[in-house]
Amino acid sequence: MRRLIVLALIGLAAQLVDGSLGMAYGVTSTSLLLMFGIAPAVASASVHMAEVVTTAASGVSHIRFGNVDKQVVLKLIIPGSIGAFIGAYFLGSIPGDIVKPYVSFFLLLLGVYVIYRFLFKFNPSSQIAKTNMGKKHFVPLGFIAGFFDATGGGGWGPIATPVLLTSGKMEPRKVIGSVDTSEFAIAVSSTLGFLITLGWTQIHLQWVVALMIGGIIAAPIAAWLVKIIPTNLLGTLVGGIIILTNIRTLLGALDVSYTTSLYTYSVLATLWLAAVVNVIWKQRKAITIS
Repeated sequence: MRRLIVLALIGLAAQLVDGSLGMAYGVTSTSLLLMFGIAPAVASASVHMAEVVTTAASGVSHIRFGNVDKQVVLKLIIPGSIGAFIGAYFLGSIPGDIVKPYVSFFLLLLGVYVIYRFLFKFNPSSQIAKTNMGKKHFVPLGFIAGFFDATGGGGWGPIATPVLLTSGKMEPRKVIGSVDTSEFAIAVSSTLGFLITLGWTQIHLQWVVALMIGGIIAAPIAAWLVKIIPTNLLGTLVGGIIILTNIRTLLGALDVSYTTSLYTYSVLATLWLAAVVNVIWKQRKAITIS
């Protein structure tokens, strides 16, 4: 029961992040599950099964609010689904102890990526170009984001959303809405891939339900948070959480000494704090100038 409550809280926290940023549900959930000692394939499979429900609810909401470009969704879901299925099959076929450090390293890189994008590149108020991205952009983007989403337990939003946002060719709200809506197909494909390789016996349905419940509860709260917390600040906070949770797994795999681990945590925490302070300072400066 205690573990189920913890999983529900993880689902709640992850949905708060995802609902506010349009990304990072999978990365946040999987990072925390790995920290609790759950095998990478089982963690990713559980997260994606929960996402089948949470992404469906999110997609319906975005469609109702007119935040979805249906053409973009159609261009993303086919290559994304193929990449997700291959990624799930690949991860599910490898022993968990071997792949766990690599998955954590990938998630750590995603954390750095998220911080970089939201600290330096993300600008939701920028002017949007009136041109459309071609299929040659969506096919590799969808496949790569889908593959790494399945293998890392998250990555669809952190890869697809910033790329589309920084392209300057789509309205931000439609980027987030389209990526969130298309993620339903990615979650389904990943789940099918994991079920083929792992089978139902490896999936703890209680964990999945707990993650779902937490996500459903958090959805309306996230919609409120997005109105009061600056996106750049929230993105920077999330990136730091992802980095710190996954560096623990990496240091453990490398059998690093306690002193070195403590020093590493201190340095990363200091850099993270500096990034957060920098975002807050920029936000206040912008308000003062305006």
